Amino acid sequence: MRLIEKIFGTHSSREIKRIMPIVKRINDLEPEIQKLTDSELKEKTNEFKSRLSKGETLDDILPEAFAVVREASKRVLGMRHFDVQLIGGIVLHQGRIAEMKTGEGKTLVATLPCYLNALTGEGVHVVTVNDYLAKRDSEQMGKIYKFLGLTVGLIIHDKTSAQRQEAYSADITYGTNNEFGFDYLRDNMVIYKKDVVQCKGHNFVVVDEVDSILIDEARTPLIISGMGEKSTDLYSVANHFAKRLKMLKIVEADDKQNDDDVDADYIVDEKANTATLTASGVKKAETAFNVENLSDPENLTLLHHINQAIRAHGVMHRDVDYVVKDGEVIIVDEFTGRLMHGRRYNDGLHQAIEAKEGVEIARESKTLATITFQNFFRLYKKLSGMTGTAETEQEEFNAIYNLDVVVIPTNEPMVRKDHPDSVYKSEGGKYAAVINQIIACHEKGQPVLVGTVTIEKSELLSRILSKNGIKHEVLNAKYHEKEAEIIAQAGKKGAVTIATNMAGRGTDIMLGGNAEFLAKKEMEKLGYSPELILESTGFSETDNPEILDAREKYKELNEKYKNEIFSERQEVIDAGGLFIIGTERHESRRIDNQLRGRSGRQGDVGESRFYLSLDDDLLRKFGSDRLRSMVNALGLPDNEAIEASMLTSAIERAQRTVEGNNFKSRKHVLEYDDVMNVQRKVIYAERNKVLDGGDFKQSFTRRIEEFIELTVDQYIAGEEYPENWNITGLIEFMEQFFLPKDSLSYTKEQIEDLKRADLVGDLTDIAMEQYALKEEEFGSDALREIERIILLRAVDSKWMDHIDDMERLRQGIGLRAYAQRDPIIEYKEEGYIMYEAMLQAITEDIIRLLFHVRAERKMEREQVAKPTSASGGGSDGTIEKKPVVRKEAKVGRNDPCPCGSGLKYKKCCGK
Repeated sequence: MRLIEKIFGTHSSREIKRIMPIVKRINDLEPEIQKLTDSELKEKTNEFKSRLSKGETLDDILPEAFAVVREASKRVLGMRHFDVQLIGGIVLHQGRIAEMKTGEGKTLVATLPCYLNALTGEGVHVVTVNDYLAKRDSEQMGKIYKFLGLTVGLIIHDKTSAQRQEAYSADITYGTNNEFGFDYLRDNMVIYKKDVVQCKGHNFVVVDEVDSILIDEARTPLIISGMGEKSTDLYSVANHFAKRLKMLKIVEADDKQNDDDVDADYIVDEKANTATLTASGVKKAETAFNVENLSDPENLTLLHHINQAIRAHGVMHRDVDYVVKDGEVIIVDEFTGRLMHGRRYNDGLHQAIEAKEGVEIARESKTLATITFQNFFRLYKKLSGMTGTAETEQEEFNAIYNLDVVVIPTNEPMVRKDHPDSVYKSEGGKYAAVINQIIACHEKGQPVLVGTVTIEKSELLSRILSKNGIKHEVLNAKYHEKEAEIIAQAGKKGAVTIATNMAGRGTDIMLGGNAEFLAKKEMEKLGYSPELILESTGFSETDNPEILDAREKYKELNEKYKNEIFSERQEVIDAGGLFIIGTERHESRRIDNQLRGRSGRQGDVGESRFYLSLDDDLLRKFGSDRLRSMVNALGLPDNEAIEASMLTSAIERAQRTVEGNNFKSRKHVLEYDDVMNVQRKVIYAERNKVLDGGDFKQSFTRRIEEFIELTVDQYIAGEEYPENWNITGLIEFMEQFFLPKDSLSYTKEQIEDLKRADLVGDLTDIAMEQYALKEEEFGSDALREIERIILLRAVDSKWMDHIDDMERLRQGIGLRAYAQRDPIIEYKEEGYIMYEAMLQAITEDIIRLLFHVRAERKMEREQVAKPTSASGGGSDGTIEKKPVVRKEAKVGRNDPCPCGSGLKYKKCCGK
């Protein structure tokens, strides 16, 4: 592969070569566009729309449209798109992923394809990872769009339905991935067309931090829930039982021979992240709960609670997967280290963790609507994205979303020095080397950013640094509130910052310090309110004198601190720029690249190095035993780094293995959701017909006829002679629906000559007579609306039950693999049978309601269930999570201290 790339160039270089002639055309137009007045520049929008209506394509007008946006940006924001940004914009317009390094101005890049695609009037969505970025980008970049005559909308958490409708009606709408997804689900739960907010559908979308949203957060479906049953005491009981069980941890399932031979009640497979009862555990459960067979159907609920309890104890770790704060269990995002407030693990796992931690056990919920991010984003006619790290996940982007990745060159050459990994035999040796490197950098004034993978490791490192008298800052999920403050000053001379999972913090690290942050801190001291400080850097139009004053004060202070920082910036550059230290390799190369990418921004100098040990999770779980044996045979001391190409290859192989496993896991989840997705589309299409005011008389007539035929077949099935048909039972059953009491009967002689078609015909005639009577009773228009109400109620009710039924099927279907049957195929087949049963149940509900409705009882549309919460996108739930970080055994009080001092831990950093 590398030889081919040397001869023909990489995929990205070949694609950029194809794009360069378009960039040249844009640049050639610049002098002509510069001559236009503001009003002439704005008029270009109407001209482009007119040309599109006459048959030109977006590709035809692309060079001129991009040139117009570039000029508008210069006039409005003072920012001119570089050529590499034009390349990125073209890649996004083509429906691809643009990989652009940190600090290359991806936000500005998105304005080019957004403006171009918005000219069709079909709407453009820009997806960001949080409300702050959505608001900031919509206001700042919105100035360009508004200058050119387009409208801009914003979708964030606290918007009302009316505000959402207005935002989605705009030409370009900014918002978060969760809000776009939840609005889609909510739109398919409304009962009137006027309540639909995503009025323009799904045309073109640009996803910022595309790897985070389409891969990391796509592990979990979006779920809208209603109030379910109250949590039972079984969570607490199961927790008390689990605490008494003996656990055995293994690296992978092959490590054990036979459950019967294992001295443990349950086994935790660290590689697969599962917890499984052994024969001993099952026996103890049957004794403790006084049941004969734990696997009997009537004991499945009990078994489920026990399984979740042992998973909570064996697999889920405090300060790694979650934290306990203010009496609440809060999930920690494994990729960003952020606390995920409001998110909950599904399927009772969150309740099991609450029981384990001794906090209040929250009430369970019922799923009302759900969709995976994969299937939501595949709704768009054209999907594109941008990020600093995507190339390592190209296979997944291609397989799931049909997206390819184009790596865009940096505007300034990358001069950061990426040193080879330093690998140590033990964790103690590794940390000693890390401390020595930090001290060396600190003494010469070089700022250091240290990346850790768990909160526990960041706090251990903090204690060691404190022991050595090095002033530093710690950023992890426990100190999330100080995030911007800590990161903003991580580039100051001599600064030492420890961060857990550094990816996507959203604040640039500037060498010498961040003038914007210092200006805001000064405004805080001057007595400006937090709201005014936030508005001081805003771009929204206002005539509020307080806001205008705050903006003027911010400009003044920002300039002051920029001047003060200038000399310090030069000192930091002379010291070597920001030094990135990784204390462990992440299971995903992409996350390592994100950490490295914090240094070397926009041509800045910088350095990076990862320090590893053979005790690290990645090498312990996925490295070979041969590798460890080889290192031990060398007899190297703990404090000496091991440099061998074999080690580098082993690390890369381990990362590729985990990335492949995680990809398979996400693909597996998608295969299940694809089954539901086909059904979801049919159900939502049926609902949309109701909302559009469709006439369902023909549909109801057909349903009645099919219902009669199917029911007749059930009551005469297998009987050749009419006298053996269960006609009495059939008539009694039909009387529950449309058949008036005693309106149909047959003599013995009539039955002997009766044919199936006669029976079907008689029942159909009566049904249609009753249908006609209903039309006379209510009038045609009123009955049509009643039919819509009935259909909506039946569809929603049965669909919500079906979601739960399919989830229960999915949870148990994996056991079919033991019978050498493919669970996915089994799920598809059984899911289809359940879907057909649901459609039949919908029909029965419709017919029963239709013929029993009375004129004196006014029917109105109403939601079957009220949504109470929404979760998903990064939290765990219906799928097995593949956590990238695991808490290891804590350092023992009498163990040697990891700092390398030679003292016992209790006498050193463990004081």
